[in-house]
Amino acid sequence: MPNPNARPHRELVVPDDVSGERLDRWLASLDEPDLTRSQWKKVLDAGDVTCKGEPVPARYSVKSGDVLMVTLPVTEPIDIIPEDVPHRVVYSDDDLIVVDKPAGVVTHPAIGNRTGTLVHGLLHRFGALAESGDPTRPGLVHRLDKETTGLLVVARSARALRPLQRAMAAREITRIYRALVWGHISDDEGEIDLPIGRSRRDPTRMAVRSDGRPSVTRYVLHERFRFCDLLNVSLLTGRTHQIRVHCAHLNHAVVGDPDYGGRESQLRGVFGPDRPLARDILKLLTRQALHAAELRFHHPFSGEALAFESPLPSDFAAVLAQLMASGR
Repeated sequence: MPNPNARPHRELVVPDDVSGERLDRWLASLDEPDLTRSQWKKVLDAGDVTCKGEPVPARYSVKSGDVLMVTLPVTEPIDIIPEDVPHRVVYSDDDLIVVDKPAGVVTHPAIGNRTGTLVHGLLHRFGALAESGDPTRPGLVHRLDKETTGLLVVARSARALRPLQRAMAAREITRIYRALVWGHISDDEGEIDLPIGRSRRDPTRMAVRSDGRPSVTRYVLHERFRFCDLLNVSLLTGRTHQIRVHCAHLNHAVVGDPDYGGRESQLRGVFGPDRPLARDILKLLTRQALHAAELRFHHPFSGEALAFESPLPSDFAAVLAQLMASGR
């Protein structure tokens, strides 16, 4: 019988692009809303981060593929009671699920979002997901922001979780997004290689920082409109808000993005006659125009090449229809 007083554990697999970084710095850079930098320090000081069963110090240089077990501090428990939360399953077998997440749905429960998450919906539909060491994140291999739509893969079986996590860390899972950005990108394709870390002004947001974690985003121009561009964007790293931060830093914020300068402030840069259309677009789109449209990877056991594509959600599609009707 499980011990109700047992502290939760989380397994972390060190990705290739942070190899050599100090453990404390890497942990503090993770997207852990319930663990501050000082709380991570307490966890490390208590010997609650281990590698191969041995506690590792804060100064430890992490290595690609290291499997770290973290014993988390006791917090108020979050009971996950399955709920019928909207989502679309595009593929499932005994080992994994590919789900199309709608806007407005948080991926997993946390303080402030205890109910109504995608995890709640998947548990309602499938009964169980792979145990990940964190009861609030069963089966999760990666996540999408609350208002970002589209595809993500979830481990259904325990045996599938680790291979999928390793494939993600090794960049063997291809994720391609559609992003509508303000203005016109100077090059039809390119790579944004700028480190990202927590914003010093607002810890709930991210920012390009010289001491941030390596972050690489590739883009290809898909279509050009009168005052904005539609891009195909792929991630070589998986930082929190990566696409949104990189685009905003280049002064091409994602259209509609309320956190990274993608709303009314952009109207000043739109040619006068086009401003009514730009305002109409923001009325149609109350969130960022960012959609995880394509997902490709090999099945961890059969080796089958799996490829999925998600159509644009209705609000994003309506914006593109208006832009196309207005002419280029």
